[in-house]
Amino acid sequence: MLPSSIQISGEPLSGAEVRDICRGLRDNAVRLLSLRGCRLCDRDFGRICRALAGATSLAQLNLNLGVVSSPSRIKQLAEALRTNRSIQSLFLHGSPLTDAGLALLNPALALHPALVALDLGDCMLGDEAINLICGLLPPDGAKSGRGRTGGSMETQESRLGQAEEAWASLMALDLYGGGLKELTLSANPGITPKGWSRLAIAVAHSSQVRVLNLDYNPLGDHVAGMLAVAVASSRTLEVLDLEGTGLTNQSAQTLLDMVENYPTALRSLVLAENSISPELQQQICDLLSEGEEEEEVAGGAGDTQEWERGREPAAHQRGSSSWMCPSDPSSQMVLMTSGLGDSLLAETEM
Repeated sequence: MLPSSIQISGEPLSGAEVRDICRGLRDNAVRLLSLRGCRLCDRDFGRICRALAGATSLAQLNLNLGVVSSPSRIKQLAEALRTNRSIQSLFLHGSPLTDAGLALLNPALALHPALVALDLGDCMLGDEAINLICGLLPPDGAKSGRGRTGGSMETQESRLGQAEEAWASLMALDLYGGGLKELTLSANPGITPKGWSRLAIAVAHSSQVRVLNLDYNPLGDHVAGMLAVAVASSRTLEVLDLEGTGLTNQSAQTLLDMVENYPTALRSLVLAENSISPELQQQICDLLSEGEEEEEVAGGAGDTQEWERGREPAAHQRGSSSWMCPSDPSSQMVLMTSGLGDSLLAETEM
């Protein structure tokens, strides 16, 4: 029997439903589990976490919109992730994690051998969380398990066990490629320009990240300039979402110069809901379109081979799999991405 999907949204979960979910996870019959906005007691949440710890078929876990609502649940999820080895996409959008909660999750995230997509949008994060997230985007693509503050998250008592687990995880990283390929940090206004500058440096040197969603953060032109440098330096970043981030024509001109003068992997740049003229948006869109066409002609069979190996950004979790490159309303371009989450969802629904 092929693994299927369980998708429940915004409903209270009964004891029978929780039992069915746990049974499916233990039987490795679930590939996609989405409990977006569901309401359940702490005891049932713990039962699900214990079941997903040993699940080997589960590839996508969606706990968006407040399911992980307390420090105790964060600890239970972290413990499950320390054991699980199959989850590739983890969505926690709209969870009140805060920096302290992410610090509890970070060791498990850093050691997970398969995780490539992480959604931490609207999670009340600040600069301390950015330090930890940068540890998931190291230059060699192998996650470090440390923040950028110089101190380890591991305690002295468990260091030997952690080292053994890290070795096993690093062996698995050789198989899975290691490091995040999609990162979503939408709507975290507590992050300061200092935090965003650290993230820009990490993205510039990351050998993995392909999709970066920073929409609805008060970035402004200064941070956008740093991100332009990061994009110009990155060999892999294909999608950058800057919708509603307080940008002006100054940012757009910098981004236009970057796209026009430096060869990058960038294919989609979302600039909607900013104070940017339609003309500048259209110029950027046209240049990205030209670059993609040239890559398709030059790449030929090699590009097809690369996508067949699974080189694809994960799904955008905020309502659409379409990436719109803003332009004049009469001439708008839509770029489609076949993300990890989208492909899993399509496969399980079929």
